[in-house]
Amino acid sequence: MSVDWLNDWNRALDHLEENLDREIKLEELGRLAGCSVYHFQRMFSYLAGVSLKEYIRRRRMTRAAADLRKGEKVLDVALRYGYDSPTAFNRAFQAVHGVAPSLAKQDGVKLKAFPRIRFKFVLKGDTEMEYQIVQKEEFRIVGFRTPIPKDQEESFQTVPKFWGRVGPRLGELIPLMDPEMPGVLGVCTCHLEQNFYFIAVASKIRVPEGMEEWTVPAATWAVFSGQGQQPTAIQELQKRVVTEWLPDSGYEWAQAPDVEVYLNEPGAREQRFQVWLPIQKITGQ
Repeated sequence: MSVDWLNDWNRALDHLEENLDREIKLEELGRLAGCSVYHFQRMFSYLAGVSLKEYIRRRRMTRAAADLRKGEKVLDVALRYGYDSPTAFNRAFQAVHGVAPSLAKQDGVKLKAFPRIRFKFVLKGDTEMEYQIVQKEEFRIVGFRTPIPKDQEESFQTVPKFWGRVGPRLGELIPLMDPEMPGVLGVCTCHLEQNFYFIAVASKIRVPEGMEEWTVPAATWAVFSGQGQQPTAIQELQKRVVTEWLPDSGYEWAQAPDVEVYLNEPGAREQRFQVWLPIQKITGQ
């Protein structure tokens, strides 16, 4: 990561640590890191290898175990880390440590500690990545839409299920496709207050009943191409883009949609695809 990125992200992690015993506002973490809540959660999971939600839970239960070992009451510790009932706290504590919180005070009981994360600069990227910087005017898409939750863990489950539901109807999109922009699109409006995921095509045709339309705003994207079996291949490329290319590129994630482009016939398991990452120049560079 560049020095600026590194400092911003570690400031966000410092804020997280300082607020483990109170409400952690994801909007503030995103603000400190210089990106949206959605992008912060997504990149955190790529960089840390664990979701932000799970990391917070592990850190809180690490602190909770230390507090219990000092002799504090289970109820007091549960309330401190945001659990309204001993039952919910007991469930979370056992999921991390494998024992009930009431046993944490006993000598000889094995507990787990999950140290805090701090990001450092590491050289990576032994495999080349080809990309293009593309500026596009706004364009209209037509297709199927579903709301996606801000919580990254939930969205990772929502999107694949949505593809499963829409799969039998993908053929309906082909006649609507603008020939100047071929491909079935996966578009995440993750820069808005309410997030949606579209499975759609660029189109100038009237919206059929049962479908939705939306205008993708003008933006600059870094476009990466790939090929392989889905969904593994595109997920791996997305991870490489945000962990290997983006941190040292001179760009940052822009407040614009993420776009996936699938170039094969609908339903093909071996896919040719593109990942469009919305970008903007880092201020001062």
